[in-house]
Amino acid sequence: MQPWMDKALSADERARLLVEALTLDEMISLVHGPMPAMLDTPPGDAAMGAGYIPGVPRVGIPPLNETDASLGIANPRKVRPGDGATGLPSGLALASTWDPELAYRAGAMVGSEARDKGFNVLLGGGVNLTREPRCGRNFEYLGEDPLLAGVLAGEAIAGAQSNDIVCTIKHFALNDQETCRHVVNAEIDEGALRESDLLAFQIAIERGDPGSVMCAYNRVNGEWAGENDFLLNQVLKRDWDYRGWVMSDWGAVHSTVKAALAGLDQESGEQLDREVYFGAALKAAVEQGEVPFERLADMVHRILRSLIDKGVFDRPAERREIDYKANGAIAQAAAEAGIVMLKNDGALPIGEGVRKIAVIGAHADVGVLSGGGSSQVIPVGGAGLELKVSMGPSSAFSQVTYHPSAPLAAIQERAQNLQVSYNPGTDHKSAAAAAAEADLAIVFADQWATEAEDLPTLSLPNGQDELITAVAAVNRKIVVVLETGTPVLMPWLDQVSAVLQAWYPGTRGGEAIGRILFGVTNPSGRLPISFPRDVSDLVRPEIPSMIFGPPVEGKTLPTSFEGVQQHKGRFSVPHPEGADVGYRWFAKTGRKTLFPFGFGLSYTSFSHGRPTAEGGDGLSVSFEVTNTGAAAGIDTPQVYAFVTGAHGQESQRLVGWTRVALAPGETRTVSVTADPRLLASYDAALPGWRVDEGEIAVAVGASAEALGPRVKVRLKGTTLRP
Repeated sequence: MQPWMDKALSADERARLLVEALTLDEMISLVHGPMPAMLDTPPGDAAMGAGYIPGVPRVGIPPLNETDASLGIANPRKVRPGDGATGLPSGLALASTWDPELAYRAGAMVGSEARDKGFNVLLGGGVNLTREPRCGRNFEYLGEDPLLAGVLAGEAIAGAQSNDIVCTIKHFALNDQETCRHVVNAEIDEGALRESDLLAFQIAIERGDPGSVMCAYNRVNGEWAGENDFLLNQVLKRDWDYRGWVMSDWGAVHSTVKAALAGLDQESGEQLDREVYFGAALKAAVEQGEVPFERLADMVHRILRSLIDKGVFDRPAERREIDYKANGAIAQAAAEAGIVMLKNDGALPIGEGVRKIAVIGAHADVGVLSGGGSSQVIPVGGAGLELKVSMGPSSAFSQVTYHPSAPLAAIQERAQNLQVSYNPGTDHKSAAAAAAEADLAIVFADQWATEAEDLPTLSLPNGQDELITAVAAVNRKIVVVLETGTPVLMPWLDQVSAVLQAWYPGTRGGEAIGRILFGVTNPSGRLPISFPRDVSDLVRPEIPSMIFGPPVEGKTLPTSFEGVQQHKGRFSVPHPEGADVGYRWFAKTGRKTLFPFGFGLSYTSFSHGRPTAEGGDGLSVSFEVTNTGAAAGIDTPQVYAFVTGAHGQESQRLVGWTRVALAPGETRTVSVTADPRLLASYDAALPGWRVDEGEIAVAVGASAEALGPRVKVRLKGTTLRP
């Protein structure tokens, strides 16, 4: 038996023995690879996904078959004809569940489909904080708070890897805008970065132990993320002792020697780079001593270690039949738990007194919307509707796609004794006439978002605000269901009876919406991202990328815009909010939101008792939760601490939550223990985390803006490693 096949040895020892057995050419072959569909003759063992790294059969190393899979197994440009997959709800929908167990189940489901389709590397695990609500890729991410995003991402990664595959975490780091993502430089103080985006990654890595980290496209403090020594060598590999490998994003490599020495371990989708940097060029750099052989050996060791540690090496992926019905049930459970009821003046759940229902708009007769880009899932059996994208960077790889789960059909199924009509909403007069004849009008409104492009506005597109206003003018009982990838403005809010935020609800989204509307499922979603009243309340009222646009030869650009500096087609964007992302920014500036972080209504009501807090070496908070209504339901009380940061300003921080299912009248005592890093400031001079001795305040509430009385607790001063 070859010594590295001994399963009694550690993953590190087996990887070391494997590296010693490889030739230089074999080592180089493991650190770069193509997009197989772009090859004239794809390898016979390629699963035809986003990426491919050839194996080394001589020593038993399997090929790496990589698939985009943020929300389900993608099929880019339908290179695998007829191969559909289960589509999860969007990342923001999953984050709205605030449910780590459900995140694990969702990750496990996607991981199982990946394995059963022949893939062994899942390009999932998006944990970038949603600093900019107009970012086109927000729908893939898990909201604005580092604890919530980190916990849920970590659980989803752990679930995916339970299938003996590797899952990535991405995009490392500060990829908070899509337009011009290839040229932007994100500027932020180290302490603020450590307390926000990096903390989300750190928590997710601790909980999920992903086999690989994917770098971002953008620069961070002047250096490309893929050749950023601070991010890759100092933070990830030194401070966090991360032992997996760092892969590039597709088209994110800019050098050979600098990238290799800065900590990048593998070049992905090499056809999208200007040249193949980690092929012949890296071999030459090693032979000439520009890149030490030991560094190449470390790159290969990290890859092999993850393959062994996660089960890929010993249990190669094999194609087998998939139980799409069972997987669809998991997607539906996530959709139902992630739908957030934002308003309800008694119109929901649909019950007595309603005989005629008018369903209006957003192609509700054919399906539910999904987001575009590399995360796009092709539904099993084909899309309900596909609309061609003819303009913009995303047009090269995106279509507006609706999963064939029609809300209209779900409503008709639940409303068997009611008259249900449908109007497309394209003609406002016709839609208003249909609403006027109904006891209840349900207006579906959508907003398509995609990778590679930011949204120019938070307003609903295509005149849908005017549609809702026209319908509300003739019927006082209006329910609005939003299928959006990010928050939207609601100028019509006071004119409607109820609002459901359904996000992109996935494979069984129509059924999930129907069950919420009729009260079969009691809504329990809570917002993972703040909804602003107006863009003027945001950190950046205008997106710098929308001012500058992509660099064009000969185009004259402004020299600056609100502190944004532009030079040679590239520009730097300062982040004055620092660690105060989302609800922390609104609290810091005293601005109220339209709907705050953590908000969500139910068909029942809850109360929270006064908390008891214990301090000292840590923080533990206990309190009673009571269902004060007449229906069973799920509450998600949140615990916030008010910490004085490094700059002497108070910072509001989510330090924990609990998700409690209660029968009517039931009371339960729950406890939350805080991660000490959430009570600390990051001190780069230590370096590490510093918890100041003294009093802090804590409060329990239903959202970041609906908090009970503050309770003081005293903490001991301490420091923690980075």
